[in-house]
Amino acid sequence: MSITDSSLAELHLANPRGFCAGVDRAIEIVERAINKYGAPIYVKHEVVHNKYVVDDLKAKGAIFIEDLDDVPVGKTLIYSAHGVSLQVRTDAKKRKLRVFDATCPLVSKVHAEVIRHRKKGLEVIMIGHKGHPEVEGTMGQASSGILLVESIDDVTKLVVADPEKLAYVTQTTLSVDDAAKIVEALILKYPKIKVPAKEDICYATQNRQDAVKSLAEHCDLIVVVGSSNSSNSNRLREVAETKGVRAFLIDNEADLKTEWLDGVTKVGVTAGASAPEVLVSAVVERLRSLGVGVVKEFSGIQEKVVFHVPGSLKRKT
Repeated sequence: MSITDSSLAELHLANPRGFCAGVDRAIEIVERAINKYGAPIYVKHEVVHNKYVVDDLKAKGAIFIEDLDDVPVGKTLIYSAHGVSLQVRTDAKKRKLRVFDATCPLVSKVHAEVIRHRKKGLEVIMIGHKGHPEVEGTMGQASSGILLVESIDDVTKLVVADPEKLAYVTQTTLSVDDAAKIVEALILKYPKIKVPAKEDICYATQNRQDAVKSLAEHCDLIVVVGSSNSSNSNRLREVAETKGVRAFLIDNEADLKTEWLDGVTKVGVTAGASAPEVLVSAVVERLRSLGVGVVKEFSGIQEKVVFHVPGSLKRKT
């Protein structure tokens, strides 16, 4: 499809979209630590899952590592927004590292749940994606007695020590609908399983998925701005597809393919919780160049959540 042949007329922007409070806080912690202590600053795992953000912080002096042995003794280490295991915290103390914790407070809430359940002798079932750093960090809050399920099939095959002494937690960035189905299967199999007092899936994940569902009612195509390793961004694409709308996940405007727009009259754009608005703006401008004549902002929930940085990194007034 050539640009001049484009039938694209409207672009609808989802609200809310992009950065959440936990991501804002994590990035600010890294930037303030660099400003206060100078480069390099070491970060355990990518602080958030977005290539643009990570590359920008690398340019400012952040070094992203997976193995604590790569951090010189006594240097500054920051835990990513996804959280870390108790073993990582112990190892950091042994290496006498200056540590700042950028774990999202909503992830820390899930960590506290795991610790509390295990102290009460409950076995914990975690709903999440194997290998994701948030899952590894959460499961690392207990040395034993925590099991991972990714699907209803996993629930069917699950073997527990005592069906009457169970609790479950979830990864904060899951598909709300998919997680609900797994929870339903767990409760059906284990009627006495303890449920979280408040849902573990975070407000930002819920809000962005709801916004995509609204977008899908009006659009022929949905573009999600976010990196391929971002769980919440992938879930947004899946939510759109579940609603019967073609959807693509892109890092930036260069990833847009003109053939996606063939026959499209309304395209929706959203962004994962780790994707900055600057990337959305660039995607909008690219779509304008391909024939978009009208850009409409969808109304949505106004997010007012703010998570504060550690006191030692706060700017002096």
